[in-house]
Amino acid sequence: MLTIEAKAVFHTAPREVALQTFELPSLGDNQVLIKAHHSAISPGTEGMIFDGRFPQELAQDATIPSLAGNFAYPFRYGYALVGEIVDIGSRVDRCWLSRMVFVFHPHQDYAVVAIGECLPIPGGLSPFDALFLPNMESAVNFVMDAVPLLGERVLVFGQGVVGLLACELLARFPLATLITADPVASRRELSKRIGAAHCVDPNDENAWRDLQARLQEDGSDGFDLVIELSGNSEALNRAIDMTGFSGRILIGSWYGNKRVDIDLGGHFHRRRIQLLSSQVSTMNPLLSGRWDKSRRIALAWYWLDVIKPARWITHRFGVDRCRQAFDTNAEQKDAALQIIFDYQDD
Repeated sequence: MLTIEAKAVFHTAPREVALQTFELPSLGDNQVLIKAHHSAISPGTEGMIFDGRFPQELAQDATIPSLAGNFAYPFRYGYALVGEIVDIGSRVDRCWLSRMVFVFHPHQDYAVVAIGECLPIPGGLSPFDALFLPNMESAVNFVMDAVPLLGERVLVFGQGVVGLLACELLARFPLATLITADPVASRRELSKRIGAAHCVDPNDENAWRDLQARLQEDGSDGFDLVIELSGNSEALNRAIDMTGFSGRILIGSWYGNKRVDIDLGGHFHRRRIQLLSSQVSTMNPLLSGRWDKSRRIALAWYWLDVIKPARWITHRFGVDRCRQAFDTNAEQKDAALQIIFDYQDD
């Protein structure tokens, strides 16, 4: 069999990435060879990993075969790759040849994966929209775990890609109000365009006082539901301040190895506030009788087709410019919303 060399992005040290070449394994009976067209950098998670802010002993993600290892340098990471199946194993139906698929896989120009890992991109959906599948699945998961109720007051911290997708979903609920918070002015404006009644600059103390005053005028002691998707641990204390009696705070952010100093002595204790952890690798046990990952993925595909988030792609790089791509993600938060790699010209 012809030997194929792949080029992949490797994290080699904190804030260091490099394109490295290695030989792909021979194609197994139930495997396929994918030629990548595009892959997307997860702005929050991969930004944290680029900075080296992750627990060294933690497995990358045991639920994703291509991320089965740990975070020992050098390692590959990433989970949003779209490409074409260009070869198949002996037990794979030939109908898969030339199909465009999504795989949860690191940034790499060619990849050998099991056919069961391939998710066909629905007809009519742009491959660029398909790159947002992990983020959309996360947004769906967060909303399902948060269980927003008719007429609730909801606050969402963070209007990066996942926060915007969650905002798009929540804006379709019959809520009393939907408020968001983000330090980047362009994201605040975008958030309001897609359905938030108002978007607060989290660094503006006057804005928070005005918001609390409006809540009190409406007879409320705070928000019913707060969702933390900013990745900023300081948002948790603000969330506690803004949550009403018996309200709930859903934490979707991953803080890596950063310790969080939470004030549990005031509002949190007396208001019986609930802190809820949510993460997309598993399903809420309360839902697992009716829901599994495949059903959640199907729902995510549906909402990708409705929302079409490819318009949020702000930067494209060839994979040979991986260092520039990760530097841009880390340093240009005001301009870089979603960064992708293009492989077709490599």
